[in-house]
Amino acid sequence: MKKIKKHLFDAIDAINEQVVTLRHDLHAHPELSGHEEHTKYLIKGILEAAGWDVVEFENHFGLVANLTLKEGASYVALRADMDALPLNEATELSYASQEKGVMHACGHDSHTAILLGVGLALQHVKKDLPGNIRLIFQPAEEITDGGSSQMIADGALENVKAIFGLHAYPYLNTGQIGYKYGVMLASADTFEIEIFGKSAHGARPHEGVDAILVGAMVVNSLNHIVSRQVNPLHPAVISLGTIEGGKAANVICDHVKICGTVRTVNHDIREKLPKMMEIAIKGITRSMHATHNFDYQFGSPEVVNDASMTSLLVDEANALLGEENVVDLEEPVMGGEDFGRYLKEVKGAFFRLGICDEAKGTCVSQHNARFNVDDDALKIGMRVMAAVALRAIKDA
Repeated sequence: MKKIKKHLFDAIDAINEQVVTLRHDLHAHPELSGHEEHTKYLIKGILEAAGWDVVEFENHFGLVANLTLKEGASYVALRADMDALPLNEATELSYASQEKGVMHACGHDSHTAILLGVGLALQHVKKDLPGNIRLIFQPAEEITDGGSSQMIADGALENVKAIFGLHAYPYLNTGQIGYKYGVMLASADTFEIEIFGKSAHGARPHEGVDAILVGAMVVNSLNHIVSRQVNPLHPAVISLGTIEGGKAANVICDHVKICGTVRTVNHDIREKLPKMMEIAIKGITRSMHATHNFDYQFGSPEVVNDASMTSLLVDEANALLGEENVVDLEEPVMGGEDFGRYLKEVKGAFFRLGICDEAKGTCVSQHNARFNVDDDALKIGMRVMAAVALRAIKDA
């Protein structure tokens, strides 16, 4: 295995500049969830030219690429997400987004470039590989429905025995990776509340039902659920992101819409929270003579890493980077990632790739208009992913 690994790393070193250029291309041409057409065909052309068997789908822009060396044997899968966010980029990079209002502000360009690089490197050593590899290029990670559901429904996990993924992480330095046993990331749900009151003149509020006042009471009540109804040993978040209502300063508002997100790391708490919210909303609207609609959408589940696959990841990363650069993240993060859906079906592990270099300005948090990835992190991501895949083919 040492000989194969050396050849694999030599291949990664040889294509690293190509991978960086590819990342810059992807960054300059970002595409929103469900619109990843340019990204798909760029990936498809590169992989097919390299000899991968690429599978397309009718209803989305995801791709699966197979390197089948042992017929009938299972696969080790590696996954990257491809979509961007609705933000105007403010980095002033030479390869900054050319699409107004769209930006790779979460690092998915780096994820895609890293996985492509791993794919190209694996082709260089395929005659020595002990088993089959599958690459999953997933669309639409940034939306509630999550592209992982589409990929799973279309067979991306068929005959897969283990799966791995990574995410760029500005809270670790370039040269480090972060891991966690068990629950790593929270579930990510969304909700919409509509409150219906009765319009009236602003000078005669007693003749109407003020949807803004009712909405304010609902907002206040929802913000007390976690602090008073949820066990403090089980983290949960209810955050209200938007509130819309009213048409004029002197008119009692008759309609308000409130949207938000719910994050938990405990499945039982996740199941109970919508009912808690519904009780609070119903009690307030009834007491104020208003009516409401409450739409709660379950999104991606918690990301729960398999213990054996996490140990495999840590072993390989320690050998590559040194134990001081392989960081136990210890506590889960309340951010969501739809990689959790894969881990509900197949054992695997998700890890964080450090991208922070203060001198290069790459320590900005995700979903920020000034976010960027340190290009030096790409080679590290490729090496860790490739080493983990090689080991998992043999051991998983």
